[in-house]
Amino acid sequence: MAPLKKDDIKQEVFDLYDKYAHNQIDRREFMEKLSMYAVGGITMASLMSFIMPNYKDTLTVSPNDPELDSKFITYNSPNGGGEIKGLLSKPKDHNGKMGGVVVVHENRGLNPYIEDVGRRAAKAGFISLAPDALTPLGGYPGNDDEGRTLQRQRDRNEMLEDFIAAYNYLKNHEDCNGKVGVVGFCFGGWISNMMAVKVPDLAAAVPFYGSQPSDEEVAQINAPLLIHYAGLDERVNAGWEDYEAKLKELDKDYEVHFYPEVNHGFHNNTTPRFDEASADLAWKRTVEFFKNHLS
Repeated sequence: MAPLKKDDIKQEVFDLYDKYAHNQIDRREFMEKLSMYAVGGITMASLMSFIMPNYKDTLTVSPNDPELDSKFITYNSPNGGGEIKGLLSKPKDHNGKMGGVVVVHENRGLNPYIEDVGRRAAKAGFISLAPDALTPLGGYPGNDDEGRTLQRQRDRNEMLEDFIAAYNYLKNHEDCNGKVGVVGFCFGGWISNMMAVKVPDLAAAVPFYGSQPSDEEVAQINAPLLIHYAGLDERVNAGWEDYEAKLKELDKDYEVHFYPEVNHGFHNNTTPRFDEASADLAWKRTVEFFKNHLS
């Protein structure tokens, strides 16, 4: 049987995966409902192989890229005096100090996709730090299902503090020019919004399909925002109208882009929700935004 393609799959399958990936249904219910779409020559095995992340064949920057210095480091966590592990990446040949970028993972820990995004930021000329909020629980366990389970065991505001600590680590790094931004995806999009709220001197924030802060929190935002949403992402997009109204009312510096006919997670090239054209455009805009604000 030929490999499945996006056009073979109904939108309801993507919506079902979104519910599963965001803990709205458990694995058993996901499998039961997914089986309803294993019809017409489409098997459950082929559906599962198609819909689940493929980290093996999707890296865009090699962990051993000769142009980068990329290594795991630890920094102090404000929660209980422990340490957080993160991937620190920077270009090897760079004159002068660089802007810093905190890269924030989804709701499953520091998986290979987010490590890759950290290296992409370094290839663009920044020093990046991609922390693993699962470090206190042993770190990303090697698969997303277990990663989601572990991340549910952590308080999201404590994780926010760990990412703010990453900001402070980068800001004071000898190779950083002191200007630090953040980019995050899904849960990391919420973290990006909230770092704009909580960090007065954050230089830039780029949330990808992240849930929005409250009206009271918006008042505290100083950083310029570049906001990316997926056109088909009704769950997250439902909060945008109120968010935008408050941003406008308070004259905040923001730019927003909706990418039509793509799903939540469209930047993640390891799953079929990936949309190459939209992902490339969103990343191009992100790099330009950082270059404007972190130089």
